[in-house]
Amino acid sequence: MISLHPALTVTNIKNFILIILEMENGHYTSWVELFKIHCRAYDVIDHIIPSEVVTPKPAEKDKGAATDTTLWKRLDSIVLQWMYSTISNDLLITILTPNTTAEKTWQALETIFIDSKPTRALYLE
Repeated sequence: MISLHPALTVTNIKNFILIILEMENGHYTSWVELFKIHCRAYDVIDHIIPSEVVTPKPAEKDKGAATDTTLWKRLDSIVLQWMYSTISNDLLITILTPNTTAEKTWQALETIFIDSKPTRALYLE
């Protein structure tokens, strides 16, 4: 019997994450918390914060790795879609990169909002 991964059942992320992340609104902390809760609930937190899970990403040499790797890539794309759907168009254009991963996109957003607080404060003023 093939089991269905819970993340594959989410049809509209905006039903779960009601905040649209924008540079101007200062809701980064709230958005992050809602996003992490959603990712934990749907068992994909390891796609944005790998250190929060005990099991590593699927290795190519493992038995069944083709299936695991295919599922991993599919889930990673779903998490990317969730992020892209819950951020402003300006942020999307800023972070959109070909062939990226959910983890790299998560880190890019963190860099924008955490590592550049003085710049953001100046921008908001």
